[in-house]
Amino acid sequence: MNKIFIKIPFIDNLLKGIGQIMLQENRWTGLLFLIGIFMGSWQGGVATILATSAGTFTAMKLGYEKSEINAGLYGFSAALVGVALSFFFQTTLFIWILIVLGGALASVIQHFFISKKIPVFTFPFILIIWVFIFALHHFTDIPPSEMITAKPVSVNYSEFMTPLNGFGEVIFQGGALSGIIFFIAVFINSPLAALYGFVGALLGAYISFTRGESVEGIHMGLFGFNAVLSAIVFSGIKKIDGLWVLIAVFITVFIDDILIDNDVFSSFGGVLTFPFVAGTCITLLMQKIIHKKFV
Repeated sequence: MNKIFIKIPFIDNLLKGIGQIMLQENRWTGLLFLIGIFMGSWQGGVATILATSAGTFTAMKLGYEKSEINAGLYGFSAALVGVALSFFFQTTLFIWILIVLGGALASVIQHFFISKKIPVFTFPFILIIWVFIFALHHFTDIPPSEMITAKPVSVNYSEFMTPLNGFGEVIFQGGALSGIIFFIAVFINSPLAALYGFVGALLGAYISFTRGESVEGIHMGLFGFNAVLSAIVFSGIKKIDGLWVLIAVFITVFIDDILIDNDVFSSFGGVLTFPFVAGTCITLLMQKIIHKKFV
């Protein structure tokens, strides 16, 4: 199998880009993510491949840093653009065109922030989807996807499955099996990151529960997926890392709950991973300030 990646490095870059959705530079993690997405819908899987390919190809043609391309840094926001568009809308020809264009645009925006050394994580994906959804809702009559209109399936209300559902919702997957696959995908690259993500999702669910959020939404993972990402960012082997994970998750979940409670961004497709980006950036700023003052 490794011979394929050596002969066709584009496939390796593609899979690493998908793996980077949860900050994992690992082709096997990306492959498992892709399998989990295909289990949700074939449209989502194809959209992920097309958008990630467009983002990676754009980075190559524009001459971006090869090491960054090889690490998948121009694929993860693009991948999320593809999954999101196929999740929110029926995949008409126009949507397929937007999936490719959105993937390419995500790469360009990502490069701008990378070149400025500004950590924005999935913000390019958020920005593109907010603009696309607002425009599509106001200027087209493209119907929502079957995943949006389908009746809610029964939710597993166990404390064990709730954080795993949070893993699934990171990539718009509501099925319990996808969440399990995503957790395993992270675990094979970084067991510590997977476990911190699990605890982060569990903590996020508990905080949201104490704040009176929807029990069904909590167990579906809708109040946990941003916490998963924030916990993974700060996961590490030092004791202080655990404290930073705790701080980042609290800030992220608080932002998430406030935005959802006040119906902010509902016209743009919802909060998406914005609470993760905001919470993580605030925590990184806190780290920087403390480091300057006390180190």
